[in-house]
Amino acid sequence: LAPRRGWVFPGLDQRLAAVRALVSAAPPARPYAAAAKSAKKGSQKTKQEETKKKKVTRRRPLMSKPVDDVYLTWYYERPSYDVEEAVGMLKKFQELDFTYPKQYVYINVFLDMALQKKKKVDPFASTVLLPYRFTDETNKVLVFTENEQEAEIARENGAAVVGGVELIKWILEDEIQVDFYVAVPAIMPKLIPLRNKLRRKYPNTKRNSLGHDIPKMLQLFREGLEYMVEDERVIKTRIARLDMPTEQIVANLKTVIHDICTFKPSTYGPFVQKLVIRSSTSEGLLLNLDGLVPQVEKVEEEKNAEDDEEKHVQESVST
Repeated sequence: LAPRRGWVFPGLDQRLAAVRALVSAAPPARPYAAAAKSAKKGSQKTKQEETKKKKVTRRRPLMSKPVDDVYLTWYYERPSYDVEEAVGMLKKFQELDFTYPKQYVYINVFLDMALQKKKKVDPFASTVLLPYRFTDETNKVLVFTENEQEAEIARENGAAVVGGVELIKWILEDEIQVDFYVAVPAIMPKLIPLRNKLRRKYPNTKRNSLGHDIPKMLQLFREGLEYMVEDERVIKTRIARLDMPTEQIVANLKTVIHDICTFKPSTYGPFVQKLVIRSSTSEGLLLNLDGLVPQVEKVEEEKNAEDDEEKHVQESVST
C-alpha cells in the first residue's frame, strides 16, 4: 500500500513532515495578549469620550416668525403668548380634540435660584389660598392646643384632629396621619420631639402654620394649594380647571406667581426665568412674563433710577 499511496499522492510524506516542523516551531502564546486587548478597549473608550465632549453644532434660529403653525422648531424661536391668549388657545385645543372639558390647568415655573457669592435659594414649599377654588377636596389639618376654648374653635372650623401633648406619641407611632399641622405659640416648647418627624410640616411662622388666628390657619391649610420646588429649580403645580372663566384662571396664576416671588429678594434680579402653561391633554405654551412678575418691573425701575443718578453726577462733574 505504501508505494501505491505515494503513487496516488506524490510527495505526501515530504509535505506531512514539513507541516510537523512548522507546528513544532510555532512560537509560544503571548502572555501579554490580554493586556493588549484591554489597551485597545481602553483606547476605544477614550475615543468615544472625546467624541462626546465635542460640541454639537446647533442651527441658529431665525428671527422672523413662521408663516403658519407648522414649522421646524430649530429654525425659529419658541413663541411666547400673553396669559389671556394662551388660556384661550388651551380652550380651543380642548374643543378641537374633544377631550374632557373639566381637565386641570398646570404651570411649570423655572426659577433662578442664584444669589450673591455663589449662594443659592434653598428649595422651598409653600401653601397659598387661591381666589377661585377649582376642587371640592379639602386637606386634613391637626391643631395643637391645650386651651379648651381654642380647641372648640378649631373643631367648629373643620379641624380633623385637635389635642395637646397626648398626640405626640400617636404621631411618632404613625397612628395619626394628616396633611398639615398647625399650633398656637404656647404649646410649641412641648412639641420639640416632633421636629425630626414632621420636618417641613413642623409648625412655623414662615409657613403661617403657627399663630393665634386658628380659623385663618385652618382655612389656609384646608383649602389652600401646596406647591414645592422640584429638581432644585422647577415648580410644577395645577392652578385651575379649563372650564373656568379665563379671568379666574389668570387670577389664580398671578396669585401663585406672586407668592413664589416672595422667596427671593428683588435686589438679586428676577426670580422667574420661564413660565409654561398647559392642560392635561395639550402642549405647553410659553408665557410672556410682562405684567406677571412684579419684581422684574421693580428691578428695572431701580436700575433706571441709578443710571439717571450717574448721568446727573457726570454732568455736574463735567460742568
